[in-house]
Order: sequence, then structure tokens, then C-alpha cells
Amino acid sequence: MKKKYFSWEECINLREVKSLRRMNHPNIVKLKEVIRENDTLFFVFEYMECNLYQLMKSKGKPFSESEIRNWCFQVFQALSHMHQRGYFHRDLKPENLLVTKELIKVADFGLAREIISEPPYTEYVSTRWYRAPEVLLQASVYSSAVDMWAMGAIIAELFSHRPLFPGSSEADEIYKICSILGTPNQHTWAGGLQLAASINFQFPQSGSINLSEVVPTASEDALNLISWLCSWDPRKRPTAVEVLQHPFFQPCFYVPPSLRFRSTGYATTPPSVGAKGAMDQKNARRYPVGSLSNGRPAVNNSYLSTNNVPARAAGVQRKLELDHQVKPESNHKLTKENAMNQPWSRLPPAPVRSKGNNYLAAKEQ
Repeated sequence: MKKKYFSWEECINLREVKSLRRMNHPNIVKLKEVIRENDTLFFVFEYMECNLYQLMKSKGKPFSESEIRNWCFQVFQALSHMHQRGYFHRDLKPENLLVTKELIKVADFGLAREIISEPPYTEYVSTRWYRAPEVLLQASVYSSAVDMWAMGAIIAELFSHRPLFPGSSEADEIYKICSILGTPNQHTWAGGLQLAASINFQFPQSGSINLSEVVPTASEDALNLISWLCSWDPRKRPTAVEVLQHPFFQPCFYVPPSLRFRSTGYATTPPSVGAKGAMDQKNARRYPVGSLSNGRPAVNNSYLSTNNVPARAAGVQRKLELDHQVKPESNHKLTKENAMNQPWSRLPPAPVRSKGNNYLAAKEQ
């Protein structure tokens, strides 16, 4: 990192470090080590093969729906874990989703923020193509719903290999959104009209189109989910917990977080799909915590303790194994009433998207 850091306290209080220390989940990238050398800070993360954008670019053809379902199921489990612990990411995009084979992990928590932190929040967050409309309209207060919007755009992109809302500027981004969702009104997003008026912005007038025109390879369940996630009004978007109950994820093998993270004495395995997921979970139960699912004993990591690290040159400090040092705070847990009452039944008919330029042509960095 470019900034100079003159104390460990300053390093450990960094937003990214604080958020990663509070989250231990198989679908959140692990911060293995923090090194401060000559007042310069280095982060060491676990190895992942590539990010989702690189995978899309290298494959050249759309993914199957089962692949998309498997990856997104894992991401929403990570987001559920994160949001329940009082954080939202604010910069979800394909480049920040790291992939190794069938496993996907959320990375880059540099813009992560505590839900209970005081507004006003930063206006410029997330890459423009995945930025929620309330952020585009410079709302001073927003929530984890911005992550849900980003995931709706990402899911559509995984199907079509084209960004759903590829705006060239903030104003053009809103135009692209209106061209698919239609211009918001008092019924769809009264708060958005107030935000626009506060900055003297007028929404372009446009009708909505059917999402199936934009993402023709997606199933009805997938289109319904994308439509729900990309609701104009952030209060009408689902939580990550609600998304995991959506029919699109019905084929997935799911263990509720309250059970998965309880100390049961069994090893956990990354989420997976269908019968394979059931077999993976069954096999994992053969091995107690401290063993690997392949039958080999776990590596003894006791040597990673800072007390056992040999002396190094002056000016070099290390902090190891941050994953379990801070327990999540119980008062940060978010809930939504009646989450089990099939909330997706409230959705309007699923819209569809328009054909755009090839996704690979000009990816915004």
C-alpha cells in the first residue's frame, strides 16, 4: 500500500483489516498475514487462481445456468454472513470475485463499511456499471441493498457476457438503467424522485422492457431474481438471506449459517450444488475438526503464532492468522420479518434486457 504506516495500531484499524478480521467464511477470501516493513504495509491473502472477469474473458462463451447458480449461491452465503455481522461490501464486481475451480470467494474489502457507522457515506463507491441508483444520485445514507443491486447486475452479466448497465458516465449509467427498468415514479421509487430533485436531476423518460430480451438464455427463475435484485427502491430489494430461499437456488444444497458455523465438531466444506453437495457434506462428517476432507491430517499451523516467528531485520513486523482474532459482535445481526414467507411471490413479472455491445469489448477497469 502506498501510504506510510507508523504504528501497528494504525495498520490494524484499517477498514479492510477490521472487516476481514471479523469475518471467517469459506466464501470470503482470507487475510493470512499483514507485514509492515519500513513503514510500508503489505497484505498476504490466500491464493486463488483468477477473478470472475478473467474467467469470463478467457472462456469466451456464456456459462451454463448450473455454473452461475453454484457461484452465486456461494456469493450470497458470503454476503449473508457479512451483512449479519454488520458490514456491506460496496464494491462488488466480477473483478472482486475470486475463483478456483468451483469455489468462489468475495475479495477486496477496501470500501467495506460497517452498517452502524455514521453517515454521510462516500458518494463514489463501486465501479459504475454495478453502482446502485441511490449511490449514483448521491444519497448520503444507504445500506447493504447496494450489494444486492450489484449482484443483480453481475448475475445478468454471467448469463450474457455483457454488462447489464454499461454507462459511460454517471448520467449515462442512469439512462442505461431507465432504458431497461423504465423511469421510476412515485410507485416504484418515491425516494429516488426526491433524491433527483435535491441535485436538480431529471430522469430520462423511458418505458421498461422485458428482461428476457436482454438476457435471453436465463430461465424464468433467474430473470425473476435479477428483477428483484435490481429494484429501483432499495427497500424492495431482497436481503441475502431471502435470496438464498429463492426458487432459482432450489437445486442447491444449503446448510443454514446458524448451523454451519456452530461448533459441532465436524469439518465444513465449500457450498456446492445438488446431489454432489449432499455427498460432499456427508463425506465431510467423517472427519473431525482439524482433519481435511481428503483424509489427510491437517497441517499443524501452530508455527504461525507470532510468538514463534524468528527474529527479522529491524523495521519488519508481521501479524499472522488474523482470521479468528475478533469475534463478531452480536448486536450487528440484521433480520427481516417474515423472511421465510416466500417473499419472491411479491415480485412483479420479470422484466428482460436489451441487446448491447459485446461485454469483452471495453471492460471498465
